[in-house]
Amino acid sequence: MKFLFSSLTVLVLLFNAAAPAKAQPSGGFWPSKKSEEFAAKYVKKMSVEEKVGQLVHIGINAKFANQESAFFKDLQRHVVQNKLGGIIFFGAPIYETTILANRMQQNAKTPLLMSLDAETGIGMRFEDATNFPWAMAVTATGNPDFARRMGVITGREAKAIGIRHVYAPVLDVNNNAGNPVINVRSFGENPEDVGTFGTAFAQGIQSQQVIATAKHFPGHGDTNIDSHRGLPIIDLPRERLNSLELVPFKKAIDGGIGSIMIAHIALPQIDNEEIKPLKEYRGGDAEAGAEIVKEKATIPATLSAKFQTEILRNEMGFKGLIVSDAMSMSGLTLYFDQEEAGVRAFLAGTDILEKPADVDVMLRGLTAAVKSGRIPMERLDDSVRRQIAWKHELGLYKEKLAPVDKIDTLISGAESTLLTDEIATKAITLVRNDEGLLPINKNAKIAVLGLSNGIDGPLTMSSLVNSLRGGGLRFSSAYLQENSFADQVAAARKAVNEADTVIVGLYGRVRSGAKNSVGIPENGAAILKELLASNKKVIGISFGNPYVLGGFPEMKTYLVAYGDMPSLQRASARALLGTQDITGKLPISLPGLYLRGTGIQLTKKQTTD
Repeated sequence: MKFLFSSLTVLVLLFNAAAPAKAQPSGGFWPSKKSEEFAAKYVKKMSVEEKVGQLVHIGINAKFANQESAFFKDLQRHVVQNKLGGIIFFGAPIYETTILANRMQQNAKTPLLMSLDAETGIGMRFEDATNFPWAMAVTATGNPDFARRMGVITGREAKAIGIRHVYAPVLDVNNNAGNPVINVRSFGENPEDVGTFGTAFAQGIQSQQVIATAKHFPGHGDTNIDSHRGLPIIDLPRERLNSLELVPFKKAIDGGIGSIMIAHIALPQIDNEEIKPLKEYRGGDAEAGAEIVKEKATIPATLSAKFQTEILRNEMGFKGLIVSDAMSMSGLTLYFDQEEAGVRAFLAGTDILEKPADVDVMLRGLTAAVKSGRIPMERLDDSVRRQIAWKHELGLYKEKLAPVDKIDTLISGAESTLLTDEIATKAITLVRNDEGLLPINKNAKIAVLGLSNGIDGPLTMSSLVNSLRGGGLRFSSAYLQENSFADQVAAARKAVNEADTVIVGLYGRVRSGAKNSVGIPENGAAILKELLASNKKVIGISFGNPYVLGGFPEMKTYLVAYGDMPSLQRASARALLGTQDITGKLPISLPGLYLRGTGIQLTKKQTTD
């Protein structure tokens, strides 16, 4: 089967090479002819090991590290000996990230392409940077220019710390209320909206000479399994994909997006090659204790030439970089070891293999496949040329170090803060106000209850609590999470039972790979159900999963904030106090309750709806 797969792939690739080149996308930031010529000459001088190394991008959490430390030396080994093509950074302090990136660039013969998940700006990964609201909140404003402006700042701030490849925007159409991993990361359930807002965000990023990445092709929105914990299977025909999932990606391609990420999802009606779980599961990216979904499946898009080469390259005309989702995710590691996964993903069309579970093993598999002829040299050169051309266009061959002394003038400035608050103010959506409780009666006896699927403690709701108190509201407060003690649950129950009006912050936030990724803890859900059964006045605010209302349909007052960012919590407090207009509209439907576009409009002078 390996030989058959390789032969078919080679035929497809040879056909591609013979086909006339498509025109460069309009409106995009793209490698120039000079960069393409540079890359062609550069690749001819590279060894097989240097070429193979460029395909693999390692993932790390940056930290201070002495140059004699094991952490530093191992990273240095990957850069110098394994000749890696780039590094993706996860949560870390800004200065440590920049300094470590610079150190590795100094060690690299070929400049590294540094990348970062930045769906909400670089603050998605760095606590000391501005964190914009989630994509769904941006669409709730109805203004795509917010997405463009957010992209400009994201690109500028990423570039300031040496990041030139941003893994955003999310172009998944979230039309499945049970989706445990995309949710508010999506711009909504309407493919045209997702395409419009996502492309605006991408073009903002690329206006700063930073590569944007549309993800997760061919569309992760209609899944009910988190690919960190298993392989989602979407049993849909091509006609459906054409009319929904692929629409935003085509719009982004036409708009000149430079990179597209491939998802670990199986679509058996498109590629029905069967795969079986490995006898021994060696781990993946799932949270400790999370259920691993292990079942017979079909080949994921990550390893499918039908998706990457035939559909994305040939039919949709994409010329940029194809990036895998993390190769360490359980949706892949359940079925393939890292040697085979790397080879098959590359033969399918991937240019960059992101975050392997075992870098050395994946490199060994790729090198062996090249030397045996399973990976044709023409195919290898094609991907490496593409990546080198981008690196040249980014200017990394002239200046690959980020100036550390400029960081505090470029990141989290007044413009970032202002835009964050603008978006948050316009995003807050009032779905239901049946009892006319907004703005809240300051004379009532009030309790604020936070319910979270995280383990961050009461700090989670501090922005809401502080803003309400700053607005003159007096109340008692309580906070519960899954591991709260019995006495904490009892204290929370007592606080809400003694109040006339209870504000419930539902912090069911997206937590990829977690066992309760978008829900709220059972201890808190039980108290909320008791409150609703007693006809207590309850104001629910979703600071994460907007679909959570489906579990409490009897709730009579309901606001959607789409995330727990401080800006959204502050805006929610102002909405409760009646000191700002409420103008947001749902970018998604709440099944059985409300349609997309729902949103009660209130001015700050109104006392009822």
